[in-house]
Amino acid sequence: MRIEVICTGDEVLTGKIVNTNFSYISQKLEDFGLSVQWETTVGDDRDNLLLAFRLAAERADAVIVNGGLGPTVDDLSQEIAARAAGADLVLNEAWLSRMQEYFAKRGRVMPPNNRKQAMLPAGAEVIDNPIGTACGFALDIGRARFFFTPGVPRELRRMLEEQLIPRLLAASGQQTAIFLKRFHSYGIGESHADTLLAGVEALVPDGSVKLGFRAHYPQLETKLTVRGKDMDDIRRKLAPVEQEVRRRLGNFILAEGDQTLERVVLEALAGQQATLALVETFTGGQIAARLAHLPGAGKVVRRGLVVPDVAEACAAAGLDSAVAADGLTRETAEAVARAARQQTGATHALAVLVDLDEGTDRIDFGGTICLAIASAHDTASRRSRIVGGREWVRLGAVEMGLDCLRRYLQALPVHERIDFEIDKPQVEAGAKGA
Repeated sequence: MRIEVICTGDEVLTGKIVNTNFSYISQKLEDFGLSVQWETTVGDDRDNLLLAFRLAAERADAVIVNGGLGPTVDDLSQEIAARAAGADLVLNEAWLSRMQEYFAKRGRVMPPNNRKQAMLPAGAEVIDNPIGTACGFALDIGRARFFFTPGVPRELRRMLEEQLIPRLLAASGQQTAIFLKRFHSYGIGESHADTLLAGVEALVPDGSVKLGFRAHYPQLETKLTVRGKDMDDIRRKLAPVEQEVRRRLGNFILAEGDQTLERVVLEALAGQQATLALVETFTGGQIAARLAHLPGAGKVVRRGLVVPDVAEACAAAGLDSAVAADGLTRETAEAVARAARQQTGATHALAVLVDLDEGTDRIDFGGTICLAIASAHDTASRRSRIVGGREWVRLGAVEMGLDCLRRYLQALPVHERIDFEIDKPQVEAGAKGA
């Protein structure tokens, strides 16, 4: 199946907003064995939109159009779709009622210009949007089936996953029983993971399991796309492969499926009826921010301290200034974590302290990270150096802090060599973790 994606909007064309919708569409389709052949970005211009639609209609089998379904004068997708298909725009009474109910439930009267969103090309198939007012629709133009989607990312994603992908799979003739298993890891790079997992697809000889990766530092997503006759067939094929992935990646797997690292940490703390105090330097409170918005975090996160340097971290934790005399060390981080735990009455404390290089940001700019986790029973710590620029160090420090806390709570080794740190012996390719 030849698929084209057309992204619309002056703000996308001029780079005023980053086009994350296209990358999401392309990656999600790839997960299900559907490859995008062309991508076109076009502004809010009637002639250019019409030309883009007609070109796509000649070369593609399916076209996903993103954007242009809003109520304003520069939202042109319905109008130009009707022109390209040679159809009239007609009012869809059912969708108009849906929009009126949407506003009424929020105690508002629907503005008159929203009526425009219920004007669809005659004969178009309505594609539901359960979380917005932009009505999606499908329409044949030339040789291609066009699918029109809203530009709001969360609305697009819901529509793509629930409605467009099943339609595309059915049209492509592929098996519609398909499942995507995801493993999230921290500490190993894409090439290292590829080496560790060499040959796992062969555990299912019929080729119905496909291994893939998506690197988004500091995490790596390992994907298994499995096809089968039905979900029972898929589960049978997936079982030996996912078991082998867990064995080979070992402690580096921090979450699976839709779980996140912060959710795993919070659930582990809640499961142990534990509370947490945080002390951060340089990360700007991003460790606390990863946890604080989650349901139940208010009962777990006792306090978060954001301080500029090690001396201030010691002072905020109530330690004597002499503790910071030797600069940043594991022992300093341990002392801060123990003091923060005692000061707040939390069962656990995490201190993530960073000492940055001097000078301007550059590729070899780095930072030393000393982190410590204190509980009533013991203290665990690690020291690491990461280079790659200020943002690389910041992201790495946040992830390392949360991941080490995850390991501690799961009784795994806090210190295990990762691919992103330097000045340490190289890990052997076969190492899976203690």
